[in-house]
Amino acid sequence: MLKFLKGVVGGSGTGPKDLPYNIGDPYASAWGSWTHFRGTSKDDGSSVSIFSLSGSNPQDGHLAAGRNGVKRLRTVRHPNILSFLHSTEAEVFDGTSMKHTIYIVTEPVAPLSEKLKELGLEGTQRDEYYAWGLRQIAKAASFLNNDCKLVHGNVCMASVVVTQTLDWKLHAFDVLSEFDGNSQAPGPMLQYEWLVGSQYKPTELQKSDWATIRKSSPWAIDSWGLGCFIYEIFSGGRLVKTEELRNTASIPKSLIPDYQRLLSSAPSRRLNSSKLIDNSEYFQNKLVETIQFMEVLSLKDSVEKDTFFRKLPSLAEQLPRQIVLKKLLPLLASALEFGSAAAPALTSLLKMGSWFAAEEFNAKVLPTIVKLFASNDRAIRVGLLQHIDQYGESLSAQVVDEQVYPHIATGFSDTSAFLRELTLKSMLVLAPKLSQRTISGSLLKYLSKLQVDEEPAIRTNTTILLGNIAIYLNEGMRKRVLINAFTVRALRDTFSPARGAGVMALCATSSYYDAIEIATRILPTVIVLAIDPDGDVRSKAFQAVDQFLQILKQYNEKVNSGDPDETSSIISSIPGNASLLGWAMSSLTSKGKTSEQVPVASSTVDTTIASSTSNVHPVVDASSTMAVHSSLTTDMDDQPAPSSPTSTDGWGELENGIHEEHDSDKDGWDDVEPLEEQKPTPSLTNIQAAQKRPVSQPKPQGNHPSYDPSVTNARPKNTLRAPKDEDDDPWGSIAAPAPKTTSRPLKTTNDDDDDPWAAIAAPAPTTTSKPLKPKPSVAQDDDDPWAAIAAPPPTTKAKPLSMGRGRGTKPVAQKLGAQRINRTSSTGL
Repeated sequence: MLKFLKGVVGGSGTGPKDLPYNIGDPYASAWGSWTHFRGTSKDDGSSVSIFSLSGSNPQDGHLAAGRNGVKRLRTVRHPNILSFLHSTEAEVFDGTSMKHTIYIVTEPVAPLSEKLKELGLEGTQRDEYYAWGLRQIAKAASFLNNDCKLVHGNVCMASVVVTQTLDWKLHAFDVLSEFDGNSQAPGPMLQYEWLVGSQYKPTELQKSDWATIRKSSPWAIDSWGLGCFIYEIFSGGRLVKTEELRNTASIPKSLIPDYQRLLSSAPSRRLNSSKLIDNSEYFQNKLVETIQFMEVLSLKDSVEKDTFFRKLPSLAEQLPRQIVLKKLLPLLASALEFGSAAAPALTSLLKMGSWFAAEEFNAKVLPTIVKLFASNDRAIRVGLLQHIDQYGESLSAQVVDEQVYPHIATGFSDTSAFLRELTLKSMLVLAPKLSQRTISGSLLKYLSKLQVDEEPAIRTNTTILLGNIAIYLNEGMRKRVLINAFTVRALRDTFSPARGAGVMALCATSSYYDAIEIATRILPTVIVLAIDPDGDVRSKAFQAVDQFLQILKQYNEKVNSGDPDETSSIISSIPGNASLLGWAMSSLTSKGKTSEQVPVASSTVDTTIASSTSNVHPVVDASSTMAVHSSLTTDMDDQPAPSSPTSTDGWGELENGIHEEHDSDKDGWDDVEPLEEQKPTPSLTNIQAAQKRPVSQPKPQGNHPSYDPSVTNARPKNTLRAPKDEDDDPWGSIAAPAPKTTSRPLKTTNDDDDDPWAAIAAPAPTTTSKPLKPKPSVAQDDDDPWAAIAAPPPTTKAKPLSMGRGRGTKPVAQKLGAQRINRTSSTGL
């Protein structure tokens, strides 16, 4: 018989050495003769609880009751009953004698009395938490009595434990027995009722009136125990004698009627534990309702979820902080991971997570956030990007590079402009954690497309982002990317804040350019913005010119002094590199309005992402922080935005999932300019044409090929492609064009339309001559050496010769509508 009971207990070893758990320190209290220990698993180190019961004689009554408790705990499963993990019975040598010990391993729990003292709740928060716990124990008792027809027989504070999520659970099943109400047996129904203290026994149990007990309801004994349990938790002490139950001073008034019915002297009149949950007003409070809603979240419709999660952040402030962090937050994280929670739940998760210490936040909140980046729900992705400044610094570099960035990168090419912009701004926080391989092989290629995005605000912020993350690029990548991105694209953008951002980005990254690049590539492109239609761009251009000229002056002094070192040591002392480039305030909304349609913020406002990042290289004076003005000049109102990034832009095939459909024969900056049908203002055309001119060119030698202005706008296709892989240099295709050499002397012409500088040139002589008719080949003016390579006037729309259908002049189409006919009088014939 003993061997059989040992088999039921589940013992597989001969001592605690075979127990796959480590036994730690004991708790101060436990039920009956059991001892409650803290423990850990030998496999993974996870926390557990270990209960032990020892006896000198294997036939000891306590050990027999303990074996009954182990068997019942293994077979009964309920959310409000302690979860069983493992058990064994062993012979342990204790000093001078051999003892038989039963071990039960369960989920990690703590005695209720100790946990209540640790929490120290008071007032309304205490009543709300007690109501939640009492509700859980009442459900456990109702399950045993009504569903399983079992009698626990010893419901009290000592038989209740608390989990790590602060849930209350019932255990101590040593007295647990079946309810044999139809039996006529004269013996006791509860075999081990002698283990129960007399203060917890109802009158019929004290008298051992088993006939009355069998005739009463299955819940009669446990309902009395629930009354004792209610008294103990509100009085804060252990029940000593039955007469103390009459004192109701500490019990909430809303609970007193049900409390008295639980302790009725007649067993048949005692309140069923299931009715206790339904009838009492005490269980109707914010905490109970909130947890109940979260537990059945998957059954709620979208409207109920949305309403609940929008109220949850403010509601969480009113609930007990420990319950929110240990109970509500895990429920919320699980709901988000499995998709049952709506996107607004993310705000609540991050707010609750902010109450954690850094280590706990990394352990309990960050894993959920990382998993959410893989979600296909666009609203979840937007929420993650909007709040990335709250958790971005806590993400490790490996997690960002391997798990987070691959999912975020899909937002660069999203059809939603709002999501593209949020993805772009998130890189200010994540870029410092990306590897050089990811930055060079993926991020820069996405940014090269966003710099010609159809949304002006995105183009502007892309330039600003490049200026801010330049410190994280290696030296070779900076040489290939920065100047081309800022001078060739940003300074020629039709959106004035984008041009201003390009100027400020050049100033912010001035320490990365040598004197030759400043003199030959930067200053010539910046100086022409001194006549920009937008006043803010002009002021920034003058500031940039002053800064770069100061650098060149100091470089000149060093060269003259015989110390021609690199200018990095000089540039570091130049004032004006003292703060971040701020974001241009975007007017993009989730409704899809473009930046031209919605007013944007003034220049005094910065976004929180840029200002909150502490590890970004300081670059520009705070007084000149980039922002978009609320109104544009008249000249800029009708200027078109560059073509969509899906159009031809000459960047070549990009890696990491970026697919372009473009003509591989087209190359160069002209492929990312506005379409020919869109006409920029004359003043801006002059600036863009001036920016396209080379800084220096060799002296013309030989004959120069004929120049036909009528076919200038046609984009010639490159017959030969460079063997270099364009993916290695995403900004290489927009580099400044090489100077063209001339082989023939230039001829004089008086046609001002062939000189885009005419608008800003000195006034022409007062003498006039008859304009010449255009010829297939127009000779260039010797007085204008730039005319041979100047950009065509934007108004020229002549079609290439290849597009004509035949020689000769095209017949004039007959005019439609009424026409005036000159008639002469009949007398004049």
